[in-house]
Amino acid sequence: MSVIVAKSAGFCFGVERAVNELINIAKTNKVATLGPIIHNDFVVDKLKKMGVSIIDDINNIPHDTHVAIRTHGVKKKVVDELEKNGIKIFDLTCPFVKKIHNIVNEHHKNGYKIVIAGDKNHPEVDGINGWCEDTAFVAEDVSELEGVFNNGDKVCLVAQTTLDKKTYEKIKNFLKMSCQNIVIFDTICNATTKRQQEAEKIAKCVDSMIVIGGKMSANTKRLTDICKNFCEHTFQVESIEDIPQCFNIPKNKIGITAGASTPPWIIKEVVGNMEEMMNGELSFAEVLEEHEREQALVTLKTGDIVKGTVMQVEPNGVSVNLGYKSDGFIPAYDVVDDPEANICDLINVGDQIEVFVVRVNDVDGEVKLSKRKVDAKKSEKLLDEAYENGTVLTGKVVEVLERKVLVATNGGRVTIPARHASDRFLTDLSVLQNATVDFKIIDVAKRRGKTYIGSIAAVLKEQKKKLAEEFWNNAEVGKTYNGIVKSLTNFGAFVDIGGVDGLVHISELSWAKIKHPSEVVKEGDAVEVYIIDMNKEEGKISLGYKKSSDNPWEKAKAELEVGKDIECKVVRIVPFGAFAEIYPGVDGLIHISQVAAKRIGKVEDELTVGQHITARVVELDFENKKIGLSIRAIIEETQKAQEAEVVAEDEAKEEAKEEAVVEEAAAEETTEE
Repeated sequence: MSVIVAKSAGFCFGVERAVNELINIAKTNKVATLGPIIHNDFVVDKLKKMGVSIIDDINNIPHDTHVAIRTHGVKKKVVDELEKNGIKIFDLTCPFVKKIHNIVNEHHKNGYKIVIAGDKNHPEVDGINGWCEDTAFVAEDVSELEGVFNNGDKVCLVAQTTLDKKTYEKIKNFLKMSCQNIVIFDTICNATTKRQQEAEKIAKCVDSMIVIGGKMSANTKRLTDICKNFCEHTFQVESIEDIPQCFNIPKNKIGITAGASTPPWIIKEVVGNMEEMMNGELSFAEVLEEHEREQALVTLKTGDIVKGTVMQVEPNGVSVNLGYKSDGFIPAYDVVDDPEANICDLINVGDQIEVFVVRVNDVDGEVKLSKRKVDAKKSEKLLDEAYENGTVLTGKVVEVLERKVLVATNGGRVTIPARHASDRFLTDLSVLQNATVDFKIIDVAKRRGKTYIGSIAAVLKEQKKKLAEEFWNNAEVGKTYNGIVKSLTNFGAFVDIGGVDGLVHISELSWAKIKHPSEVVKEGDAVEVYIIDMNKEEGKISLGYKKSSDNPWEKAKAELEVGKDIECKVVRIVPFGAFAEIYPGVDGLIHISQVAAKRIGKVEDELTVGQHITARVVELDFENKKIGLSIRAIIEETQKAQEAEVVAEDEAKEEAKEEAVVEEAAAEETTEE
């Protein structure tokens, strides 16, 4: 009997990351998962023994318990509800699934109809659908999409990460033929594709095939289906107890693979059982694939730091040739200390890199590596020197904790306490997530190794001090600056104009009357302001924002003249008259005596607020910003015109009568003659 074990068998990057993080979380926190963390009873039972409970309803979360979101992810409304209830969340959603959430959410907001290629009953698909308000069309077969879309529909296609490529290609091609406006995202996990391809390759050349994985695992079931297409004797098992007795046949050539949620210790048990079945005829190492039976060129042990050549770079990790009987592998999270980094942009095939040997498994030839550990060791010297010399360093905030943030720099990590995270008090440190920051090392704690303490505030204060000195040396009334709105109050907006803050009073924000500065600007806005007044001794600066060119009174000067009739709107009624808006920010007064052509007791009897009227400009006093309007003048002019028209008509009639008399007399004379 010989055994071929798939290299890609077992935990994928997302599952390994989630399980390892949950184990670490459970050591110091009371935590529960929404549903099982992965579809594997052995892993779930192990976590239960560590105190990790499973809940199916967020309303049943025990007191003082945090919630871990499993690798499959959840709907957006679940996350929103947890945050609303103040429950701390550990989001262990697979990064590849999280990417699909973002795609679906963005395109749904932009009016696209979402199509998810996958199993509508799978928790991953259910979670994805929740990021487009459960409006997605979910299909595992082309027939489910026939007649659903019109040719002009905007369609966005994504796939369940564990879907097989052939099914996805059929759905993709169908939609491309059916819809002109379609965007396509191949979100099937590369590790899934690789695992399926390798399973197919092995199944084609063995007598029997074992697929290890949980009964509820979708990717394990797909592996089983793929293998059955090429190997009649394919069995899906959860552990060594499920291995059929027919495998006790020395002449059998057996293939072994495992789903993404199958832990390495179960695979090892199954492989060990196969070794026992050999009855001592062969050693395990001698029956692995041909390239794995070759003698190792080098000896590796845990803790070694060695150099190797990059052979392959994928989103889930990097394969490195170390001269060993098999390539070593660096998981993505151990390549660089930045979870948001794209390792495909950082490392290229053929690069020579130095790595730390995390684990060597001589049984199956697995070598787990870490580049991050090597970088961390190298960074100690640089960080020590930066501490001694007061050097300003630059790094990226890669993790936000309860009262501190962690910054990655030059391969190492620096802890920055909340009080040193900014020169202002920050109520929410998450605003720094993924930000690039400058900082100084202000202390080195040496408990259980070195912990470097940094301060962003120290750098900001020094920078602002220099900027403030430069500002006051060059500042002058009337000078224009580009600034950033830092905060709003009821009386105005504070603007950072380069190391110093100035106040734009609410009256200087708009020519129109406003109730709050937020009607014009918001925090973070880039604005152009100018200095109205300043006091260096007190450090006070008054700024202007509204532009003279926008002054509605300038427009009034250019367009209005006494005697001109204008359209306006009644905005306020007072006992002595009504104010009408001519332009936003420019009102005119219609005195009560000018409201009508008759004497009135109350303005309300003739006008209402909001009424659009035509009035005549009868007075202009731009110096005191006063404009007099009259409706009466228009009415009286109209009446005079009407009276004049009546008089003209009467005169015309009299002239006509006289002409008729003259004509009649002339006619009589003619008759007599």
